[in-house]
Amino acid sequence: MRGMWREGNRFTLLPEAKRFIPEMFTAIEQARSSILIELYLMESGRLATGMIDALGRAVERGVSVMLMLDGYGAMGLTDEDRTRLRECGVALRFFNPLGFHSLAKNLTRDHRKLVVVDGRVAFTGGFGAVDEFLEAWYEVAIRIEGPVVGDWVRLFSRLWDSPLTRGRRKAGLVRDLILDIPEYIDGQGMRGRVVWGQGYRYQAIRHSMHQQISSATRRIWICTPYFVPTFGLRLRLARAARRGVDVRLLLPGDAHDHPVVRYAGQRFYGRLLRAGVRIFEFQPIFIHAKFSLADDWTTLGSCNFDHWSLHWNLEANQEVHDAHFASEVAALFERNFAASHEIDPARWAQRPRWQRLREWLFGTLDAWLTRLR
Repeated sequence: MRGMWREGNRFTLLPEAKRFIPEMFTAIEQARSSILIELYLMESGRLATGMIDALGRAVERGVSVMLMLDGYGAMGLTDEDRTRLRECGVALRFFNPLGFHSLAKNLTRDHRKLVVVDGRVAFTGGFGAVDEFLEAWYEVAIRIEGPVVGDWVRLFSRLWDSPLTRGRRKAGLVRDLILDIPEYIDGQGMRGRVVWGQGYRYQAIRHSMHQQISSATRRIWICTPYFVPTFGLRLRLARAARRGVDVRLLLPGDAHDHPVVRYAGQRFYGRLLRAGVRIFEFQPIFIHAKFSLADDWTTLGSCNFDHWSLHWNLEANQEVHDAHFASEVAALFERNFAASHEIDPARWAQRPRWQRLREWLFGTLDAWLTRLR
C-alpha cells in the first residue's frame, strides 16, 4: 500500500475546536454501520466522557465501533473509563503498550488522528480526546469525503490487525468493513492523497514535503507546534527563500506545552532569518495545529516537523492539490499571522546571552536524544 493521488474528493477545512468537534460528534451520532477512531491522546475528562457516551449510543443502534489508542498516549484514560468502553460494546485496542522490551520499541508511538464513519466520511488533524482541545489549544482539522476515505480505512485496518496492537476483541473485525464512498465529479471533485510515516522505516511525509518545498515558486507556509527541523528541511527552506519564494513559519509563542522543544528549535532561527525566512510566533494560546501550504498544495494531519515525529512515530497526513482549498488555507494562515508576533532579524541577532545559552542547552539535549535512533 502506498499513497496514490485520487480525483473526485471533497475536503472541508475545519479551523478551531468549535468547528471540528461538533462536526465529528454529529457524524458519530448519525453513524449507521461502523465507526473507526484512532488517537494518540485520550485522557479522562469532559471530552472523553462525551465521546464514550456517544460511542455507547452508537453501539446500541447496532453500529460496529472500533477504538484504537496509543499505549502511552492513553495512559491518562482511567481504568473506569476503559471498563465503560468495553462494557458498552466498543472494541478497544492499544498500539504498542509499554513493556520491558527494547527502548527503541517503546519509543515507537502511534501519533495518528483519525475518525471514519460508515466508510463514507473521515476526519483527520492534530486533535485528541483531551480537554485542552476544548479551549486551551488551537487546532485545525479536515473533513474528508471521496475515494481517499478508502485509503484511510486501509491504513487503520493494517494497524488494528498488527502484531503490535493489543486488545481483547478480535483483530479481524476490520476485515468485514463496508465502504460507502461517493465520487464527486462535474467540477466538484478535488485531488488528494493520504501520506504516512512509520518512523525511520518509511518517511513518505518528509519526502513529499521536501519535494514540494524544492518545486514551489510562490509560497511555502508551514504551521507546526514542535519545530526542531532536520538539516535537509532547513536547507530547503533557506534555498527557497533565497530564490524569492515567500517562506513563512507559524510557530507557538510563550504559550507552549513543552517549552524546551521551543527553545531547541529557536537555535535555528538566526540562519533561517538571514536567508529571508519570516518567522511568526502565535500569541493568543498554544497553537497545536499541523498544516502546510506550498503554492496550491496543502498537507494537514498529525505530523510535526521535528526529529521525534520523523524518526519514531507513526504519522499520517491528508494532502490536497486544489486552488480553491489552498486559498481557504492561505486565508487561515493570514488570520493567524495577524495574531502573531513576527521575529525581527536585527533584534533577534541582539538577543541576550541567557537566551542563547538556553537554545544551546536544549538544542544539545535534543541532538543527543536524536542519536538514540
